[in-house]
Amino acid sequence: MKLIIICGATATGKSETAIALAKHLDAEIISADSMQLYKGMDIGTAKLSVDQRDGVAHHLLDVLEVHEDANVAWYQERARKLISEIHSRGKDVVVVGGTGLYIKAILDDLNFPDTDPEVRKSLNALAEKIGGDAMFERLEKLDPGAALAIDKANLRRVIRALEVIEITGKPFTANLPRKDSTHFPDAQQFGLVMDRETLDQRISNRVDEMWQKGLVQETHTLLSSGLREGRTAQLALGYAQVIKFADGLISEADAQEDTKRATRQYARRQETWFSRDERIRWISPTQPRLETIISHLRNSQSTRAALHE
Repeated sequence: MKLIIICGATATGKSETAIALAKHLDAEIISADSMQLYKGMDIGTAKLSVDQRDGVAHHLLDVLEVHEDANVAWYQERARKLISEIHSRGKDVVVVGGTGLYIKAILDDLNFPDTDPEVRKSLNALAEKIGGDAMFERLEKLDPGAALAIDKANLRRVIRALEVIEITGKPFTANLPRKDSTHFPDAQQFGLVMDRETLDQRISNRVDEMWQKGLVQETHTLLSSGLREGRTAQLALGYAQVIKFADGLISEADAQEDTKRATRQYARRQETWFSRDERIRWISPTQPRLETIISHLRNSQSTRAALHE
């Protein structure tokens, strides 16, 4: 049975491509989006509605309350079990998303040490003293690769990376897997790219559409459901900016523009992160996406069959 990954920066059209591919293969989809895990976070994460899923089964959407926190190890266990279960029913799996570390957790054997309470306490105290931006700058100096994988606004993950560095004496990325530690060696990865100008405009249009659909109202509803209690969910792009607006720290117009700016920055980090994985086959903006992926899958299947003759 096949395992296909559709990855790339935000707003490149991954979800639509994944649905088209899943329908062609009669496959099921697993989300690799760290924020679409949360119930009620629909508009700000561009989560597809049930109708938009076009009859394709989707997994790992709406599985957490906004006050709960996910981590890579939790996601790895859930996603791998789902892949095995779907394959056992004779169906292919399409994984789609832009959270690079989650995709790597599915495919590779990550090796992170347990937490050290004293180190964590010290780093939390330092964060309170110097602030999140300074902590992220510290991570950029110690491990530029890790800074690419972690959202600057996600202080919890920044601290975790710094904790791993302090515990192991090695960069956070040194704990990432070698090429020979792949859990699913036959997985096929496809990356979607767009030229910078087109992607920036798509991001701007998407944020404007989120505001029109009611992101501010959705955020207020989530705040009443415990959004502030969740260390992860409240930092999601769009929601974090609306929270600042709700707290009177910035205007609504500034919240909207800051969401666009932060999303563009996030897209750059995604592009850089995925570009480091040599296993990804990139599909250019001029190539027909579905046809290109299907052609690659057929060619690789023919190659494997020839090797076993």
